[in-house]
Amino acid sequence: MRAETGERRRDAERTRTELLDVATDEFADRGYSGARVDEIAARTRTTKRMIYYYFGGKEQLYLAVLERAYAEIRAAERTADVGHLDPVAAVRRLAEVTFDHHEAHPAFIKLVGVENAQQAKHMNHVARLVDLNSSAVDLLREVLERGHAEGLFRDDVDALDVHMMISSFCFFRVANRHTWGALFDRDLLDPDRREHYRTMLGDLVTGYLRK
Repeated sequence: MRAETGERRRDAERTRTELLDVATDEFADRGYSGARVDEIAARTRTTKRMIYYYFGGKEQLYLAVLERAYAEIRAAERTADVGHLDPVAAVRRLAEVTFDHHEAHPAFIKLVGVENAQQAKHMNHVARLVDLNSSAVDLLREVLERGHAEGLFRDDVDALDVHMMISSFCFFRVANRHTWGALFDRDLLDPDRREHYRTMLGDLVTGYLRK
């Protein structure tokens, strides 16, 4: 009986994960209004009733997608293990984590765009997102404080501003790839220029921080 219960739990977790995977693509590609629960059900070979069973409805599914998307990047930051690095290297590493994550998760970029287009009206209903994202700023603040204490960084730097600087560069590179290419004939995701941009980001951030 215990083995059967465990298997049912694993099946439920697999089903929930698959629904979130497909829903992420659907909401990212079509936006909240354009996304269809029927389409998500069809692509996962399940039913709307099953989706409602797991999540309660379309809005709750969308909120679960948002929460997981932000939880993934915050988890990547936590595993960066920057405590043993000197402050300059630590800041570069945190910037690189965001750079790598945004490039590898274009759906995340689209979801952020979808939510901004709606003035974050759904995001405001997920209290956990505030805690999730404040952890990124707290981690960065710890590194900045170490850098200041060691005489490496300015003392008038706001951690949230630095977080914005990193996020802006990484977000722009993915979100504006196609328009940038059409206007300037340059692919911002060209593999041959990847390390150039990755290094450029680190130089920008550390250059701003240095005394």
